[in-house]
Amino acid sequence: MSAAALATPDLAREFSHLQVEGLGRSFGGVHAVQDVSFEIRRGEIVGLIGPNGAGKTTVFNLITGLDAPDAGRVHFERRDITGLPPHRIVRLGLARTFQNIRLLRGLSVLDNVKIAYHHHCRYHLLDAMLRLPRFHREEREITAKSLRFLELLGLAPLADQLADALPYGCRRRLELARALATEGSMLLLDEPAAGMNPNETAELMALIRRIHREFRVTILLIEHDMRLVMNLCERVIVMEHGQRIADGPPAAVRADPRVIEAYLGPPHVA
Repeated sequence: MSAAALATPDLAREFSHLQVEGLGRSFGGVHAVQDVSFEIRRGEIVGLIGPNGAGKTTVFNLITGLDAPDAGRVHFERRDITGLPPHRIVRLGLARTFQNIRLLRGLSVLDNVKIAYHHHCRYHLLDAMLRLPRFHREEREITAKSLRFLELLGLAPLADQLADALPYGCRRRLELARALATEGSMLLLDEPAAGMNPNETAELMALIRRIHREFRVTILLIEHDMRLVMNLCERVIVMEHGQRIADGPPAAVRADPRVIEAYLGPPHVA
């Protein structure tokens, strides 16, 4: 399928803009995130990296409404979304994937993508109960759109299979297809390459580049695969012990003494 066919007018939107200001969250007296601030400009692919326990996924949870911050604000497209529930944030155009894959395993591959369109539905409960023409027309549209996303991710031949029957790499791609199906303008990807071998990681990198180019989405991703981060991201934000310690182009971040120490330990220890 061509880029023109995939990048339909409703998906070719203006790039997103995310601003995090002084974000903080504690759990049982432990500061998981402390005074974290950063900005994601429209059209960027940005990596959020750091050692295990640095607070990266907590930041994602605070941005996407899965958890509420103790301090700070989150703005998306100049709108304050701090503390909004996840379904409202998705409707505003901010979608995510998870470190631990969260698919509806009792549903088919196709239905897992279709369900992402739930908040776009225009028909009413009565339309569905009585199977009125409006319901059938919109269901056909949703099915066609969902199959396009599955085709992009190489999953169209598996559309009728149950999600829990898929190999690990395909389940990762299905979660990405479902995030795309929200038709948002920004994607937050939490360790998309986790568990993948080098060939799968290379394919994923090419796929993310294609998604960024064809769907005009801004991307913020958490990833431990430094080769992927350094080759894919235009900018890298580094966290340690719940704080941001670096933010800049990959080459500059890689050479930053604070980043080297965070990953390798103090010089006398290394």
